[in-house]
Amino acid sequence: MSVSRRSPHTVSALLAAVLAGCIPRPSARAEDSIASVYENYREEDGRITVVTQSGSADQDIGAYGHLRLTGTMDAVAGATPTGRPAPEGSDQVPLTEIHTRRKAWSGDYSEQMQNINIDVGFADSRESDYVSAGWAVNALADFNEKNTTVRAGLAGTDDRVEVFFEPAYLPKRTNDAILGITQILGPLTFITFNLSAGRSAGYLSEPHKFVEKSIEIIPNLFLQEAFGENSPNERERESLYASINRAFPGAKGALEGSYRFYSDTYGILAHTLEVSWLQHIGKSLVLEPRVRLYRQSAARFYYYNLDTTPVIPVRLPNGTGPYYSSDFRLSAEDSTSLGLKATWKASERIHIDGAYERYVLSGRDGVTPASAYPRANITSIGVKFIW
Repeated sequence: MSVSRRSPHTVSALLAAVLAGCIPRPSARAEDSIASVYENYREEDGRITVVTQSGSADQDIGAYGHLRLTGTMDAVAGATPTGRPAPEGSDQVPLTEIHTRRKAWSGDYSEQMQNINIDVGFADSRESDYVSAGWAVNALADFNEKNTTVRAGLAGTDDRVEVFFEPAYLPKRTNDAILGITQILGPLTFITFNLSAGRSAGYLSEPHKFVEKSIEIIPNLFLQEAFGENSPNERERESLYASINRAFPGAKGALEGSYRFYSDTYGILAHTLEVSWLQHIGKSLVLEPRVRLYRQSAARFYYYNLDTTPVIPVRLPNGTGPYYSSDFRLSAEDSTSLGLKATWKASERIHIDGAYERYVLSGRDGVTPASAYPRANITSIGVKFIW
């Protein structure tokens, strides 16, 4: 699970492959192809469903360049927690229906210059209440007879967020940097280490999440009121990533394992462990079972029920305090993902893949009800035509 609070609606996801991809060494050349992918993310009990359709085209340019263009359309609908606590005597948190569509595109050009690969990407994402534009620059350099690859990258987004208490969109900006190294240890093994850091500034609250507080309007008379959440207007984050890839020719398979540690100024600490196995069956089929385990601590300003705290909310969230949020995505939680992907090489020019993933999120603070956390089934199918 990502700690991003707009996922999958930020343009950052479109730039992730440019900024943080992990490959043994750079190459500007790739297969000339077009591809289409359909994905369905469906939470249980009428919660959020996201249907994504995307298409991409890859084309070599000249002797050393490669261009990739991608377009994506998302349809999001279903119920999501408002942030208010469950009514007295109930363990079901209040839900609200949302419906939105997102259109996004990205472009990515890479150029190989002797032992250095430069990659530049741009992306744009638009939905009714959120507009995002982003860029990324990535450089990879080969050393040690191409056994060592050093990576450095920068990325940024310039977003505009619609909020209920202002007639105009409010700004939000992010900047990220990555520095990493990939080392080939032998003909069957390579390892990767990445360090990344980032900063977000501007309106960082979730505009559709609320908190609830009993306010004393006259002595001994209280009124239950809802307020928009108020997150800090700055957030800094760091992460450490390590992975190992090893082939097992005798088993016609390969093992991929990775660990990521994340921390930010919200007070969140997160650990992600992921293991997958690629199994070749015959000449045309590859099966990839995968497991991903995730754990995070709570943001220091997460409160399930604001009535149990002395915090008095402000009428207009301004990002300068006091800080408070009842968004379950900022609580202490665990998630487990189990998945299986199959890739079939139907011919030299046609590749087809399908995947299924089971995603389960659960709280671990002993206070937030289980009804706040979703369980989802994720399916996808894609086809690629190569020339």
